[in-house]
Amino acid sequence: MNADKKTLFDKVWDAHVVDTVPDGPQIIYIDRHLIHEVTSPQAFAELETKGVQVFRPKQITATADHNVPTLDQDQPIKDDLSRTQVEQLTENCKKNNVELYGLGHPYQGIVHIIAPELGITQPGMSIVCGDSHTSTHGAFGAIAFGIGTSQVAQVFASQCLLLNKPKSMRVTVNGKLNKDVQPKDVILYIISKIGTDAGTGYFCEYAGNVFEEMSMEGRMTVCNMSIEMGARGGMIAPDETTFAYVKGRKFAPEGEEWEKKVAYWKTLKSDDGAAFDEEFHFNAEDIHPMITYGTNPGMGISVNESVPTPVTESEAKALKYMGLQAGQSASDIPVNYVFIGSCTNARIEDFRSVAEYIKGKRKAENINALIVPGSQQVVTQIYDEGLDKVFTEAGFQIRQPGCSACLAMNDDKIPEGEYCVSTSNRNFEGRQGQGARTILASPLTAAKVAVEGRILISKN
Repeated sequence: MNADKKTLFDKVWDAHVVDTVPDGPQIIYIDRHLIHEVTSPQAFAELETKGVQVFRPKQITATADHNVPTLDQDQPIKDDLSRTQVEQLTENCKKNNVELYGLGHPYQGIVHIIAPELGITQPGMSIVCGDSHTSTHGAFGAIAFGIGTSQVAQVFASQCLLLNKPKSMRVTVNGKLNKDVQPKDVILYIISKIGTDAGTGYFCEYAGNVFEEMSMEGRMTVCNMSIEMGARGGMIAPDETTFAYVKGRKFAPEGEEWEKKVAYWKTLKSDDGAAFDEEFHFNAEDIHPMITYGTNPGMGISVNESVPTPVTESEAKALKYMGLQAGQSASDIPVNYVFIGSCTNARIEDFRSVAEYIKGKRKAENINALIVPGSQQVVTQIYDEGLDKVFTEAGFQIRQPGCSACLAMNDDKIPEGEYCVSTSNRNFEGRQGQGARTILASPLTAAKVAVEGRILISKN
């Protein structure tokens, strides 16, 4: 291996180093700071207490997403805490000259969906947010990661962070995917094989023809869940698919600036012979539609498999919480809820795949099915393309944009003891409501469950 050869991560990270502490961390410049109503209030308050102003407000994008209701968004928020947080965000943004895409704004939506669709997210950037799934933006060849509230305050004050450089990992998947396998299945498969802590201390690059052939929406789904295997973030090298997605969007470069940017973006790929600290390789043919059966995203199986016998005490505890038995078929799990949404799978491509499957069908009587778009722009696309008619005729309920039933910070909760097949990213205990039992899946698998009333075995 040649020491002069750099990985994609090295190239983007090194381009943002402002200074290095001898034998210590580095000061990294942050191009774009994304904020929402949950993790920003304390950071704004810290600055105010210290008499410090926000250094570069024009490099901040704010939206309301976690606490917002997904019904009657034109009405005052009923929950006191949620209403207070959203109002506080509005006040803080106004006071600090930060542009806010709040409720009622045509750009409002989940933070990790609106930034890419507006062209705010671009290759080669450094992007942070007080939210773990900031890794989504790595799909563009950006360094993107979640930060804590104290770090949010640091970025507000200096537009920089003091960080130790993570190690590098590469996950390569080559081959031809089986029928009905979506990007969500690919990342759930990877996590099921390497575990939820394999990426700890690493930035992960995804390589191979499977990722090269994915749409940008698919790549975002994969990078979104990098955090679920413990990685600091995930990245995919930008290519013509990336450039075509970014071009023409609201905040994308134009004219001569666009040409200069693309010329630079084309250099953002790992050099041949670049060394990674860790490597994993998988065959696409081994991947089938996936679900989770436990209480972390690593507890995953294909829909063709039975619930495995627990090996550890924590696995046994997870099965007990989920009310499942070793050897039980996935098709025997009594599912009553389906949630299609979240920053993982609430883009227009996700809803198109769902609508294509359910068109002319009707949801099962036992299923409550929620469609929650990721942004107001996705809402517009759903109605412009007539997908709304497909959903309503099939008995699905279309909600307004927000994080919704992904994390139960709002009214969209799954009742205790009930099973929900969800396109979100986490199946922790109580994630979708106290005692709720979450089964992660792709949008297509979720659509099939909604129509059939159970998880279908789908052998290829």
